Amino acid sequence: MILVTKNHDFHYETANICRLFVPLEKITIVKETPKTVFELLAITEMKRTEKGAIVSATLLLDDYEESLEDTVLNTELPFMDACELRLATLLYLLLCRLFHTTQSWGVVTGIRPVKLLRQKVESLGMEQAETYFKETLLVSDNKWNIAKRTLESENKILATSKPESCSLYISIPFCPTRCDYCSFVSHTTDRSAYLIPEYVELLKKEIAKTAEIIKELGLQLETIYIGGGTPTSLSADQMADLLHTIANSMDLSPVREFTVEAGRPDTVTKEKLEAIYKAGISRISINPQTLHNHVLEAIGRKHTVEQFYDAYNLARQIGFSFINTDLIAGLSGDTVEGFEETLKGILSLHPENVTVHTLAMKRSSNFVVHHRTDIGKKEDTPQMVDLSNTYLTENGYHPYYLYRQGKTVGNQENIGWSTPGNEGLYNVFIMDETHTILGCGAGAVTKLKEPNGTLIERIFNFKFPYEYNARFSEMLDRKAGILDFYKNHPIP
Repeated sequence: MILVTKNHDFHYETANICRLFVPLEKITIVKETPKTVFELLAITEMKRTEKGAIVSATLLLDDYEESLEDTVLNTELPFMDACELRLATLLYLLLCRLFHTTQSWGVVTGIRPVKLLRQKVESLGMEQAETYFKETLLVSDNKWNIAKRTLESENKILATSKPESCSLYISIPFCPTRCDYCSFVSHTTDRSAYLIPEYVELLKKEIAKTAEIIKELGLQLETIYIGGGTPTSLSADQMADLLHTIANSMDLSPVREFTVEAGRPDTVTKEKLEAIYKAGISRISINPQTLHNHVLEAIGRKHTVEQFYDAYNLARQIGFSFINTDLIAGLSGDTVEGFEETLKGILSLHPENVTVHTLAMKRSSNFVVHHRTDIGKKEDTPQMVDLSNTYLTENGYHPYYLYRQGKTVGNQENIGWSTPGNEGLYNVFIMDETHTILGCGAGAVTKLKEPNGTLIERIFNFKFPYEYNARFSEMLDRKAGILDFYKNHPIP
């Protein structure tokens, strides 16, 4: 697909609108209309006038041609934002007509629709915010309702964060194998196990350095999240050693939530779970993604349904009272009926959290790299997501955080569901960008949030474990940026 952007710089948003309808196609962005075209052509244009601007969109494909035009007045403020939204909406409406479909999220393409809703409620009030979402952004009643419910849950959690609050993310970028939908920077242990011992030792040093910074700045650590990758790719001794370092170097008394992902059931052992439990960890994730072995095989997930049940039951026997399980809607080989069976199976276990993701066709995933065509049906995926909303609501769960990714099958969302009082705080804080998140480990990003402000600055760690190990001292020097940030933006 070719996207023409004449006399404007709204290429990012207009391209995102195109991807809602052709998520796997390459979108070539040009400034002038090409003379010869053999694919779908979208022409977007902005013309300034004395009273404002005229924005227009045209679609061309073989003998098909259709255009829409609108006027934006100078009095519509902020003016350029209004032009961008109006132009994106015209393009969206044309694509709806061409593909004979609509999108349940309308023209919302951002990752944080609930954060956008919060801003609109604060400035307009709930009633006008609803009108804005439904009539301006063209969001469906269904998605409006889930966003509003999530907002209510989030607001209670966000109110507990203070200017001095922060959270800590620790990255373990190793997995036993790479799932076909995965795009994260992680290394399979069969090829990179030799890196792990040195990686853990260096990670402990980075954690200790971060602890010093937290203490020096007077920050208050609210949540800790050990993710990956698969943290339980570490041995039980390595996990215990890492957790011991955290406990010895940091003041954990204010920590309200400590999570370790034990996501891959084939990495879960009694010894590892006991190491986590003895360290006082309050929350773990054990993630089946589906309860059908043929679907697990189709997505390259190297464990069985039986292994998931074994790992889950073992965690309960050891004493874990806070378990999250992840599911994915739209997987290869899955059906609406199969997804419903998975929901029923998970709910019979009564996990405290259930996170329902939508399959995202990420550029670096095996699905995309190898041009896989056996993904879940686009028309089935929204039904799966709707089923999860119905089943989880009926079983006493409520949505507590929500985010969207690009190139999801069926253009759906990811939702975290919780039983009352068991919300995952870290998930809310990071998705809302509530307070500073300090990152340790390869691929981790420190996201510094201005106290009582909106400014955000980022400090990036090296992505790959071999880079992290080889250039550790250079990376550790970057931590000085945290002190510099708070020097310029002090805690009141």
